[in-house]
Amino acid sequence: MFSVVILTLNEERNLPGCLAGLAGCDDVVVLDSGSTDATADLARSAGTRVFVNPFENFAQQRNYAQRQIPFRHPWVLHLDADEQMTPELAAECRVASAAPASAELDGYYVAPKMLWEGRWIPHCTDYPAWQARFVRAPQFEFIEVGHGQREAPGMRLGRLRASYLHDLSAGGESAWLEKHRRYARAEAAAHLRDARGVPWRDLFSPAALPRRRALKRLSYELPCRPALRFAYQYILRRGFLDGGAGWRYCRLLARYEGFAAAEIRRQRRSA
Repeated sequence: MFSVVILTLNEERNLPGCLAGLAGCDDVVVLDSGSTDATADLARSAGTRVFVNPFENFAQQRNYAQRQIPFRHPWVLHLDADEQMTPELAAECRVASAAPASAELDGYYVAPKMLWEGRWIPHCTDYPAWQARFVRAPQFEFIEVGHGQREAPGMRLGRLRASYLHDLSAGGESAWLEKHRRYARAEAAAHLRDARGVPWRDLFSPAALPRRRALKRLSYELPCRPALRFAYQYILRRGFLDGGAGWRYCRLLARYEGFAAAEIRRQRRSA
């Protein structure tokens, strides 16, 4: 068996759907950042344990969960409220947590299936975009990267075949844009703090994960970022195969790149 922790902040709209997919789990925890809506009440009414910790960034919040919450099982799946477990992932997590080979690992990468307006859009979301989400507590450690998190150096990870679902359109386009304006500020600050250059060798790596991370760093050095991001996701990554949902999502990604570029310029001027 394994535990599940869900990060929340004012998620009364999304939390019921997330919890519905966890009916077979015997240890579900909500780590809230101080919601002012009914999030905590909904969680408790579903039999979920609720803890509260002020949010600084995703890595800090997940590390708090790892070290401060008394989980019932040594393996923990990290979810957000707009994400949902699938039966296939639940089955694979049960097998992995009990497998002798897991004793040699600190965690597993899991690739989310990202949805826009109810449709899976694998091409324009670079599926599989691996994330460290099924991890051993308390020793697994996250580090903050931009507006998200990544495994700390030295963590030993395997990969699970099954995916969780991530509804990118939860809350609609306006909520997505508001969230990504915040992400752009965090990403710009992280980029300006990091003095490392582009890892050119990783651009030609046979492994998708280091190649994707190197491309991200390279993007900060390029002009016309919004247009380049749209061309990359919609044409080179074949986002056009994702239909109308892919077209709309790629346009939003281009707008996000505009937010990030503007934030980098603004923060450089301020410095």
